[in-house]
Amino acid sequence: MSSFFEFSYTENDLSLVPKREVRSNKGTYGKVLCVCGSAGMAGASYLSALGAYRTGAGLVEIFAPEENRVILQTLIPEAILKIYDSKNPNLDLLEDALTACDSVALGCGLGKSSSALAIVKTVLKSSAVPTVIDADALNLLSEHPVLMKYAKGKIITPHIKEMSRLTGLPISDILDNPKSTAAEFAAKHSLVCVLKDSRTVVSDGTDRIYVNNSGNNGMATGGSGDVLTGVIASLLSQAHGSLSNLEAASLGVYIHGRAGDTAAEKLGAYAVMARDIADNIRI
Repeated sequence: MSSFFEFSYTENDLSLVPKREVRSNKGTYGKVLCVCGSAGMAGASYLSALGAYRTGAGLVEIFAPEENRVILQTLIPEAILKIYDSKNPNLDLLEDALTACDSVALGCGLGKSSSALAIVKTVLKSSAVPTVIDADALNLLSEHPVLMKYAKGKIITPHIKEMSRLTGLPISDILDNPKSTAAEFAAKHSLVCVLKDSRTVVSDGTDRIYVNNSGNNGMATGGSGDVLTGVIASLLSQAHGSLSNLEAASLGVYIHGRAGDTAAEKLGAYAVMARDIADNIRI
């Protein structure tokens, strides 16, 4: 694709976020399942869950290894935990969680072990709700391309290096052509691609493409992408189908960047950490 209809969001477009009702409960705003984090990577689970809660999800459940139980209960007691043995994950427990959620955040800090691969396969094959695929789940897809068929209809959020692994293209080629790279990959695999860069682009494979104008270089920090995954999953959980995957992904990118701008204004770009981005989400 050589020409696109480009659009961006501004503060006025926050009206697209599902409204909060006077008479409502936590179930009204959806349940996000975060299938994130491995032993020693509890922070990825925490940040994706925090991003989801700060964006308005009613409930967040984390599918987490036993090693991360105490850390997560301390960091984010609001989250529900489903705990598994990191050496032998209970996939039936994961299947049950998938039937009881409204969206899924998959892959942040998950690692690339055989257990992680089994978990990713289960989510990709069994998830019937909107699913955001990030980080190690993307790395496993690049190593096991036969699984790409199960990514159909889902959202992927690769940074440039992850996109290089997925496509086999040199990083320089992707940097030179981010819009066409995202659009062609999205069209080929029937998914939404959020290609993260200084100006993130979002494509569903058509000639309509989102170009983000929020955000700053202070957001180039560990865990920032985990927060974004939670933000997008949260919007999907609340929308209950009223937002397309393209709209939810684009809006999530804008909200995430806007929060990063607020954090940088308060702290200075050098001091911004991922949790600051989540804590400065304003809708």
